[in-house]
Amino acid sequence: QLQASGGGVVQAGGSLRLSCAASGFTFGTYAVGWFHQAPGKAREPITCISNADGGRYYSASVKGRFTISTDNDRNAVYLQMTNLKPEDTGVYYCAAIWGAIPPLTPSPVAPNPFSCPYEYDYWGQETQVTVSS
Repeated sequence: QLQASGGGVVQAGGSLRLSCAASGFTFGTYAVGWFHQAPGKAREPITCISNADGGRYYSASVKGRFTISTDNDRNAVYLQMTNLKPEDTGVYYCAAIWGAIPPLTPSPVAPNPFSCPYEYDYWGQETQVTVSS
């Protein structure tokens, strides 16, 4: 099981750290992703970490502002969110899948492909983030 926490209300430009804790398995050989679902929109992956090989991937909307990391001692994955914007408002989910995430190969039409998957084996409950302007 996964337990997500750390959401809250913050002003634009502020920071929050979300946590994703696992029970029943360890993150060491799993990939973990964070998803964002804005009000009225579909859930979208924003970042993921491939713990087996250390790969980290970010969507264009969060790159440079959010950082995903793993604490193996605490068996937790964190999402450090900085310079938050009102459009970051929504519910956030963490999810895990066994194995590594194969990075997508850059191409002329997709020079910076986003390698995070949409499908995972385990999902945590949502945690709400509200960014006020």
